[in-house]
Amino acid sequence: MKTLNARTGKPKPAKREEEALAHDPAVSLTTLPSGLRIVSEHMAHAATVSLGIWIGAGARDELPHEHGLAHLLEHMAFKGTARRSARQIAEEIESVGGDLNAATSVEYTCYTARVLGQDLALAVDILADILTEPALTEEELAREKGVILQEIGAVQDTPDDLVYDRFLQAAFPDQPLGRPILGTAQTVNSFTPEAIRAYLSRHYHAGNMVLAAAGAVDHAELVALAEQALAKLPARPAGPPPGRDLAVYRGGEARIDGDEEQVHVVLGFPGKPFKDGAHYPLQIFSAVLGGGLSSRLFQEVRERRGLAYAIDAFHWPFSDCGVFGISAGTAPEDVGELVDVAFDCLRQAVRDVSEVEMARARAQMKVGLLASLESPGGKLEQMARQVLVFGRAIPREELARRLDAVSLADVRAAGRSLLKGHATVAAVGPLDDLAPADALRAALARPA
Repeated sequence: MKTLNARTGKPKPAKREEEALAHDPAVSLTTLPSGLRIVSEHMAHAATVSLGIWIGAGARDELPHEHGLAHLLEHMAFKGTARRSARQIAEEIESVGGDLNAATSVEYTCYTARVLGQDLALAVDILADILTEPALTEEELAREKGVILQEIGAVQDTPDDLVYDRFLQAAFPDQPLGRPILGTAQTVNSFTPEAIRAYLSRHYHAGNMVLAAAGAVDHAELVALAEQALAKLPARPAGPPPGRDLAVYRGGEARIDGDEEQVHVVLGFPGKPFKDGAHYPLQIFSAVLGGGLSSRLFQEVRERRGLAYAIDAFHWPFSDCGVFGISAGTAPEDVGELVDVAFDCLRQAVRDVSEVEMARARAQMKVGLLASLESPGGKLEQMARQVLVFGRAIPREELARRLDAVSLADVRAAGRSLLKGHATVAAVGPLDDLAPADALRAALARPA
């Protein structure tokens, strides 16, 4: 089917489509017969290399009884392999001045390293070792469960972290996307080595992985190292490919009474998925509303009224949905005014976002994007996630073009789309007083 130009009604030139799907010319990409994708960029100024393995599975890919297992596995990977003890892993990487890290998100998990360029082979070998031959001993598992229980406790003691967990739970109730990544004490204590291996067999296969590197790296050398070190990766899952249930934003209320000095509040609405072009206008809208010192929320809430030390707006796009939010901490007696002002700023922005505001927000986003790509670590993360999701590294020029193509009408329409869904309100703090609790209920009841 031909794509018509919306203005002229004529077919669009084929060149436009080719440009839209272009691969970053500075980036090398190789796919092995196993399905493993290897992507890298040589950065002439760099003496170090940042590298990592990204897996296209995260917390929302867990079965109900596996809640928290993706994060536990990230910990267990460093606790010994068939060839190395946990101490040997740490000593080998630090003997060359390097470091290892890992992270679990809602939709992916990554294991990363940073070393001098000359030590690339060691870093690849260690990352491959912890992912292909983790020991998963009962002794280390019991110890790491205790560590994660402490981590869960730390979040419970940190209201400005806890409120985001409660926010997602209220926005996506009874869904994997709404569950805290760390799991619960009950689920974490239930995990066995066999349960971890079952999760590994479903998700940790070559076709669901990307090996990425940026900095002092030669792509041919990286491919050769991967062919040897990651040869043990299965090409596909042992059983049927695991599916991912679609997330459905519903909205709601979540409150936790506490004895903190402040009430931490997050107000939210349904957002857009990152595979949907509409997420670009919404990213710009969120920057106009609460993305910097000149934003509407900061000027009205912080500068004019003094209701909060910091307030911001954010948009989190996922593969099939998204969520938009406004977050701040304030005194209990000011919750009502803060919520009212935030809603009023949102509604006003929907009506009259200006070209000047949009241009300023777009410039901020471009600088942030380009600055992140100037470091090996920032380039690494962007390449890996793009190849994992889109199958290619998107040129920065294309990203800039997409931002430039967003019109003022697009931004206002993105803002209006927020108000079509039910609001989500999450709060943690001294809410036993009726005033802040009533303010939150009133916020939920307010018409769009």
